[in-house]
Amino acid sequence: MNSWILAARPKTLSASVVPVLVGTALAHSVHWTIFFCALFGALLIQIGTNLINDALDFKRGADTAERLGPLRVTQAGLLSANAVLYGAYFCFFLAALCGIPLVVRAGWPLLAIGLASIIAAYAYTGGPYPLAYHGLGEFFVLLFFGFIAVGGSYYVQRLQLDWEALVAGFAVGCLAVALLAINNLRDIENDRASNKKTLTVRWGERFGRIEIALCVVMAFISAVLLTWVPLIALPLAIVLLRFVRSAKGAELNRCLALAGALQWAFGILFVIGCFV
Repeated sequence: MNSWILAARPKTLSASVVPVLVGTALAHSVHWTIFFCALFGALLIQIGTNLINDALDFKRGADTAERLGPLRVTQAGLLSANAVLYGAYFCFFLAALCGIPLVVRAGWPLLAIGLASIIAAYAYTGGPYPLAYHGLGEFFVLLFFGFIAVGGSYYVQRLQLDWEALVAGFAVGCLAVALLAINNLRDIENDRASNKKTLTVRWGERFGRIEIALCVVMAFISAVLLTWVPLIALPLAIVLLRFVRSAKGAELNRCLALAGALQWAFGILFVIGCFV
């Protein structure tokens, strides 16, 4: 059981929880059954994505003994790649079940979102053209952990989509991209060796650090268009960016922890801001 918990990467799950909280709070009118279905569906899709990533990164040679990040269960031999893949498919099946009430309430737009999310979750590191290996990881994260997760959570509550949900989706998505960019900056040497052409591999460490800073700054600028309350988290953002300027290798794991804390703080403060 501990191996499966490790494989799910619980410290990263803010990336799926925060968008649902923000989109639902922005809607102001909460259908609780729908909220919990959206929340668990998003969590299951992210866990499935993490499992696919764990198994297929190992198979493609991106996760080796020299890796500087947190333990990966397939690479460590705790679970077989096939077992982890079957675990991912089971998560996607459960996510589809969670999606049934959402489709009943909101119709084909939620069916399209659910199917696209599951397909993209696999395509992130699987299939003939894995997105993460061709510099498209940031696009995937911004779209699915930003615009779609926030916008879909808003839409299923209100049955309409407004500009506020798109702005909030961009803000939340930027912080998720910052998390990914920190990962890519830390893993740049391993990724080069395995031909994983992230944007940081393509354009270098300096680009990676600028990308992280821009994502954090744009998240706060976007949020201010809707509520000032997330600005309370600015000191944490400043601490994060100071570390990112000089941290290298395994030191960036500390930046990841800070980025995760920032995402939680930003999301909770945004939710509060929706009601004050």
